[in-house]
Amino acid sequence: MSSETPRDGDLLVRIGAIVFLVGAVATLATVAPLFLGADPLPTAAYFVSMLMGVGFLIAAAGVLRAVAAQRRQARAALSPALAPESASSR
Repeated sequence: MSSETPRDGDLLVRIGAIVFLVGAVATLATVAPLFLGADPLPTAAYFVSMLMGVGFLIAAAGVLRAVAAQRRQARAALSPALAPESASSR
């Protein structure tokens, strides 16, 4: 187990990865019968395959959230450093 503290967006990235993997397995399951000459799976299986895209979007949202949090943190770190200079120039 990691000793790092969870950051903004980490949970979304993990959930997105899990949803993506479920969609990838469903995609393999729906394509396999086509190559093996078996009967195709029901339509619902093809809808589950679309979870790959949904998982990718969830993970991307988590990455964007993490980027925004890091930018906010960097901006907050710079603000106190700039504050005394602007006060002394008055």
